[in-house]
Amino acid sequence: MSPSVTTAKTPAGGPPGRSALDKVMSGIERAGNKLPHPVLLFLGLFLIIGTVSTVFAATGTTVTVPGEDETLAVKGLFTGEGVRWLLENFIPNFTGFPSLGTVLLMMAAVGVAEKTGLLETAVRASIARAPRRLLPYLVAFVACQAHLMSDVAILVIPPLAALAFKNAGRNPIAGLIGGFACTCAGYAAGFSIGALDALYTGITHQAAAVVPGGESAPTHILINYFYTAAASCVLALIGGFLISRVLEPRLPQPDPAAESEAEAAEESGAEPGASAGAATARPSVTVTARQRTGLLRSGLAVLLYAAVVVTCWLLPGSPLRGEGGALVPSPVLDGIVPLLFVAFVLAGVVYGRTVGTLTRAEDAPRMMAESITGMSGYIVLILVISQVIGVFDWSNVGTLLAVNGANLLESAGLTGFTGLVLFVLLVCVLNLFVTSGSALWSLVAPVFVPAFLLLGMEPAVTQAAFRIGDSATQMITPLNPYVFLMLTILRRYEPSAQLGTVLSRLSVFVVPFLIAWLAVLGLFYGLGLPLGPGADIHR
Repeated sequence: MSPSVTTAKTPAGGPPGRSALDKVMSGIERAGNKLPHPVLLFLGLFLIIGTVSTVFAATGTTVTVPGEDETLAVKGLFTGEGVRWLLENFIPNFTGFPSLGTVLLMMAAVGVAEKTGLLETAVRASIARAPRRLLPYLVAFVACQAHLMSDVAILVIPPLAALAFKNAGRNPIAGLIGGFACTCAGYAAGFSIGALDALYTGITHQAAAVVPGGESAPTHILINYFYTAAASCVLALIGGFLISRVLEPRLPQPDPAAESEAEAAEESGAEPGASAGAATARPSVTVTARQRTGLLRSGLAVLLYAAVVVTCWLLPGSPLRGEGGALVPSPVLDGIVPLLFVAFVLAGVVYGRTVGTLTRAEDAPRMMAESITGMSGYIVLILVISQVIGVFDWSNVGTLLAVNGANLLESAGLTGFTGLVLFVLLVCVLNLFVTSGSALWSLVAPVFVPAFLLLGMEPAVTQAAFRIGDSATQMITPLNPYVFLMLTILRRYEPSAQLGTVLSRLSVFVVPFLIAWLAVLGLFYGLGLPLGPGADIHR
């Protein structure tokens, strides 16, 4: 989506001056615009790795993994052996990529819950009658669970939060900006499990296999669950405080005339000052009795389903238990994706049947198909990414980089939590230019997951650190198209707002959220707590 952005009128007294923030962000935007499409970026990386591997193979480069007796020779892609390998493995690299099937399955399931209206109604029901004083904290908490809805959350939560603030007699601008900031900065947190988790863990699994023994490390979809659930609570408290005590007192009051103009324009189907078709629909926080009944029935259906699964899992001698009757690891964790698939489809079908958004048996498959259709760009990206990671693994270039990277970190004394913090800061910077989480994780995971493995840290902690960097700076990069959507909606209340206006207010959240994310990770790291079921920090 590329919303139209109107240009604010030049104030009386001369042309508007550009602040330092405007200049910095403009520079970032220009630099980011020079980056190629992610597919072309990874195609270039594929050619670079192929060339490097061929040069290293010609020079007889070898690598020895610490703790292993075998010395690995680097193999060249642009050799007879390499060409044969690529022809034989091109399709298996793609179809066997772990996150491909998982993400498509989760998107199909979430699509049913989304298109029947279940997810949006759940958000509206959670903030519709919140007490005035608790509203910022509730908005922040709901936003920090929002990745369940994928990018739809960014389209739904901020406008709803603005309207909820207005209905409660608070500044709607605070709800809009705060809702957007918490959705972005807490995007990788939450108690919920969605396609994002599937996407991350699939790439993590492939990256871990670069070094011997890495393929046996825990990389299931719940490896960060304990951490992200705890982080979402802390982020909600901090987000609510920032919205209420830092952001809202510093905001101008909305322009009543501008709001009236916006409402009139919405009724006619156009955004004020924008071309027809650029309108953003004004949401409602009202939840009808029928929708509440649908929420109740879908919730009861999922609870009953979960109770059956948990009971079967806990029964002695159950086939859902692991080797020796273990609960962790077990087929329940290994098969959590199909179990979640059933839960989401069940909830969506029950809700849709109740409210009338799903009337025929073929409606659910159609909704799944529509959701998967929207993933076509991701599928094309994975086609290239899978070849890049495949060459990293087969050629042993990934192992070479990981061993040398680990040695560099160790020689510089940047092991342990210090090394993780530096990795987070690196991702924060890269995230300003590569806004696709899957593309960025695919870029850094094949090097840093094995490197930290060689330093004695499980892939779960590297993935957790990546979540921090991927979330913290997402809201302030002009390469994020939703920033311009927020500007469009903001001008409904504040016609003179410009890009720098939005970014300056969003910047209030960046450092506190970054510190909070790191503090929770530091607590888990210091106490040696598992980041998820069966997913420890140290090997």
